[in-house]
Amino acid sequence: MKLFTTKQIAGIDKFTIENEPISDIDLMERAALQITHWLVKRFSTEQKMVFFAGPGNNGGDALAIACQLANLDFVCEVFLLDFGKELKGSPAVNWKRLEEQNKVKLVKFKDESGFPELGLTDVILDGMFGSGLSRPLEGFPAAIVEEINQLENTKVAIDIPSGLMGEDNSLNIPGNIIKADFTLTFQFPKISFLFPENETYTGKWEVLPIGLHPGGIEQTPSNTFFIEEEDVKKTIASRSKFAHKGNFGHALLIAGSFGKMGAAVLASRSCLRAGVGLLTTHIPRLGYSIIQTAVPEAMTSIDQHDAIFTEFPDLSAFSAIGVGPGIDKKRNSQKALCELLEKAKVPLVIDADGLNILSENSEWLQKLPGKSILTPHPGEFKRLVGNSSNSYERIQQQKEFAQKYHTIVILKGAYTVIATPNGQLFFNSTGNPGMATAGSGDTLTGILLGLLAQGISSEAAAIAGVYLHGLAGDLAAREKSEPALIAGDITDYLGKAFIELNKETN
Repeated sequence: MKLFTTKQIAGIDKFTIENEPISDIDLMERAALQITHWLVKRFSTEQKMVFFAGPGNNGGDALAIACQLANLDFVCEVFLLDFGKELKGSPAVNWKRLEEQNKVKLVKFKDESGFPELGLTDVILDGMFGSGLSRPLEGFPAAIVEEINQLENTKVAIDIPSGLMGEDNSLNIPGNIIKADFTLTFQFPKISFLFPENETYTGKWEVLPIGLHPGGIEQTPSNTFFIEEEDVKKTIASRSKFAHKGNFGHALLIAGSFGKMGAAVLASRSCLRAGVGLLTTHIPRLGYSIIQTAVPEAMTSIDQHDAIFTEFPDLSAFSAIGVGPGIDKKRNSQKALCELLEKAKVPLVIDADGLNILSENSEWLQKLPGKSILTPHPGEFKRLVGNSSNSYERIQQQKEFAQKYHTIVILKGAYTVIATPNGQLFFNSTGNPGMATAGSGDTLTGILLGLLAQGISSEAAAIAGVYLHGLAGDLAAREKSEPALIAGDITDYLGKAFIELNKETN
């Protein structure tokens, strides 16, 4: 799914009106109907629907929904923010329809003194300001937002919480944004919905289709995407009956140190589950019995050092290399990583301590083999790239880093985002909070390495690997719960994730 800026979405709306063709008021009615259906499924006619509407199109949507709900025997009240100007266009048409319908209490108010008394079970519908907002709310609207946020009533935002901007909220005023329990957005999620600091405003958000013109969507350029199942299915090819292990690559995983052999085990197991033909895991000497016992399917390369990574085997046999989980940051390990960067001829997957070593030796970034995959969590990314004040600024840094060093950068978290060397961003749609557990990143490293070793391109391996990792976590959480989820569960459910992905084609 393409993701668009709010200006681009407005352009697609315009294209739809001109090319479907459909009138502005009828498109608004169609959008409103989607929200009306959602509300009818979740609330009863015993709950009053209280709308706060602005004079623009977002307010027009609110008025249309109120009219539809009133026809379904819901008790509705509309409070329109009055800035001393007459309504125009579709909002004016919908206001007139409500007057003629004569079922909805209609109130215009000019200051916070007109704020209504609400019952505890009343549902608040926020339609004051939409996605076209370009500056923070102030004055009268900000005061109304503050009043609404103090109430414990269920709050539903229409398209976007009033006061929140669709992309960059760096200069916004946090206290002047509606804190919704639910946000019902039209056709596409707004990019700002994907940032953790905005969850307090959006609550649970859902995308409701409103039939925007496919031609408008297709012809509108975007370098930002939301990963869906279909994007991953085409990457995971079916296997020939005559295939053998040599067809699916040979991966080298460099992982583990004294006290951190679990990272090597987790990454090795997930690499094998991702379908690699052969895996060699390079570990310190004292880790030999651990890896051979815990992962008998992996071959083992033994470092001369008892406790840390100081060397690596001949690289000519390997189609992809992963390094970092649990290797620590000792001086000899740093030296060995530098040598690995210089000698590797295939893409690397670098995680954890591998990234921490790079952050202390930033000049080595120039040595990265092209299309290598880096998988930092926010803390590792900060050490690698520097400070940022918010998520929007951070993904700009991520994009610039990926382009500068010709790498794939996977910034882990909710809606994990992937930046590619050509300036594209991919937000992941799978995963859950239960995956915020020790070792989860190690399993992702193994999955990425296993896919990359099979000859899948770095971009495709990153997209598929992140999606499958999240999907396996989702399947595990369904049966084990989010709090009880551990990293090994992700690997254990990876097979079910492949089945889920291919169930329609099997």
